[in-house]
Amino acid sequence: MKLDLDDDALEFGDVVRDALGAAGGDDLVQRAERDPGSGEALCASVLEPLGVFDLDVRGTGEEAEAAAAACRSVGWWAAPGSVPERLARPHDLDADALAVVAGPRPAAAAHGTALRWVAVDTDGVRSTATLVPLSTTPRKASFVADLELAHIDEAGADDAVIGLILPCWTLLGMLDRAMSVTVDYVKQRHQFNKPLSAFQSVQFQLTEAEVERVGAEELAKYALWSFANRRPEALADALALRLAMIEAADTVMRICHQLHGAIGFCDETTISWLSRYSRPIRTLPLPLSGTRAELTGRVRSTGLVGLYAAAP
Repeated sequence: MKLDLDDDALEFGDVVRDALGAAGGDDLVQRAERDPGSGEALCASVLEPLGVFDLDVRGTGEEAEAAAAACRSVGWWAAPGSVPERLARPHDLDADALAVVAGPRPAAAAHGTALRWVAVDTDGVRSTATLVPLSTTPRKASFVADLELAHIDEAGADDAVIGLILPCWTLLGMLDRAMSVTVDYVKQRHQFNKPLSAFQSVQFQLTEAEVERVGAEELAKYALWSFANRRPEALADALALRLAMIEAADTVMRICHQLHGAIGFCDETTISWLSRYSRPIRTLPLPLSGTRAELTGRVRSTGLVGLYAAAP
């Protein structure tokens, strides 16, 4: 069992984060919101020269780790461009991006992209996906568009697993940044002549959020290892990761918003953008309750193994 990314993967993630920061950082998603068709090109112009989209996540474990680190860096900036979906694309189909879908109304955060989309459900059923034009603004929809599907085959078991895992790494990057900006805020904000960070209640809240974030990070590493080793329970591990990551995101974002106060809902603050654009990952393809039900249905008779196993 391997629960740490290689140094090369970590370094690659740092390079991606620095490159996105130099290209605009927080301004990337804000520009994409103003001009939805620009998001894909903005990120591609930064990531393609670094070879991000040349990574084969189904090949060596090292490339899968590099892809995960890149997705985490994308999440740090809430950068647009459907990066985890592009990295998860199946190589045996003529496609640019992969979305995991569920339920009677399949959807993906794909508005504004000119990519060829393929959809897969948790049973491995793959379909071509055509974007339905938005009936509202990209801001209100958070770039989420409905999809019209046309059946292809049932050969997408691995696609479903990696399609669930990589967006969780992007969400992890968002939680990293949410914690970072909140810690900075409570250090700078003063009340009763001392910083908010000096209050014990604030310290308790930050500790609760950080425990959730770190726990989700460990599960993300395990699920990636499970996929890279093609373990038979990899889909259950991916669903368990998604469940834990959504729960962590709910806690972290709630606490970060509480500590920012009303200003946290204003566009002047980074936490506002992170919160808004974490929503599609947290609700698609399934929200918290749907993910729990899907996981429960799949492991009801066998239970989870590995890090998720119940104590004897």
